[in-house]
Amino acid sequence: MPDEFSDSYGLLRVNTFLRNIGFPASDVTVTVSDAEGLETLYVTRTNEEGQIEPIRLPAPPFDYSQSEDMPRPFSQYNVTAALEGFNTAVIRNVQIYADTTAVQNISLLSPDNNITIPYPALWGAYPPKIPEASIKRLPFGSNLAVLPEPVVPEFIVVHDGVPNDRTARNFTLPFKDYINNVASSEIYPNWNREALKANILAIISFTLNRVYTEWYRSKGYDFTITSSTAYDQAFFYGRNVFQEISDITEEIFDLYISKTDTNQPLFTQYSDGRRVVRSGWLSQWGSEELAGQGYSAIQILKYYYGYDIVLKEAKKVQGIPLSFTGIVRKGSGGERVRVVQSQLNAISGNYPLIPRLIVDGIFGEKTEQSVRIFQEIFSLPVTGEVNFPTWYKLSDIFNAISAA
Repeated sequence: MPDEFSDSYGLLRVNTFLRNIGFPASDVTVTVSDAEGLETLYVTRTNEEGQIEPIRLPAPPFDYSQSEDMPRPFSQYNVTAALEGFNTAVIRNVQIYADTTAVQNISLLSPDNNITIPYPALWGAYPPKIPEASIKRLPFGSNLAVLPEPVVPEFIVVHDGVPNDRTARNFTLPFKDYINNVASSEIYPNWNREALKANILAIISFTLNRVYTEWYRSKGYDFTITSSTAYDQAFFYGRNVFQEISDITEEIFDLYISKTDTNQPLFTQYSDGRRVVRSGWLSQWGSEELAGQGYSAIQILKYYYGYDIVLKEAKKVQGIPLSFTGIVRKGSGGERVRVVQSQLNAISGNYPLIPRLIVDGIFGEKTEQSVRIFQEIFSLPVTGEVNFPTWYKLSDIFNAISAA
């Protein structure tokens, strides 16, 4: 057990699946070792929800994440997941920060389960972003199809390299998973919450601009965005993400930054603010400093992108059975409650801790209990109410099961 950080810890959660999040894998042997593979630290098994009890692991002090001049702010561990009849998954260099919860998702049927996670962009050496216009001229040409309105897509197709590298692979993953991956790859998860929120909004708007303008598809490519920091944003397939980041993404994934006089998502470029500094771009280190001074996320964004920016909501969310129109809670009734009950019943087939319900459109004590258990399983605030994050997480898991 590493002892150089005896006073600082982070948590590690591991979730194992057969195909995707809709199909948890139970009785998987999960082993955590040091990054050099010299010492086995923990051996445990997943429960019927495909999860392990969170593991407490030493991490560098919180102060290391507050300045680029400090030592490396994260520790690294290796995680393996083994189940008879499946190839053993090996994830190297899972990153742990002080006072955060790292989440490593593992699909046992994925062909890409031998993964080495690289350093995040703030710590590693990555090429800086090539500047582009923050608002694109539309239309670009007669052959370009531009979406009629900003939308949150169900999936993002990420090209794992520079645009013209025909040998690079494409990965297709849910939009929110992509945002969580990028944020976990770009910034430190134990920063001030308002700094995290500002950076995640910038990452979302950057991405939705690529979606809205069909930037790469208009050039003959078959992907939405790349993993190259010279062109787009850092993305590392299969890496661990952080609960602190995921919680914010669940709240704001359909919001984007725009100028008051246009509906186009602003192409919100950013830099570290130390090695690369650009006027009109968000500074990642600067956002943490401003948050420490009491700035809110929107104040941070206005500081960098201009005081004429606003937050707008994407008009259309694809792949969701029914749009969120308000909180559903005990005492509610009608079609939205039936949707919740039907989705919970479908999900309970794969997550048996969730009690099955009579689909009667009445939100009573049993429905509230099922909602609470669902929220606990998927690391949502346990309120018993179907609020915005819970509504869309229900849809995510329901869609994953239905698509199989």
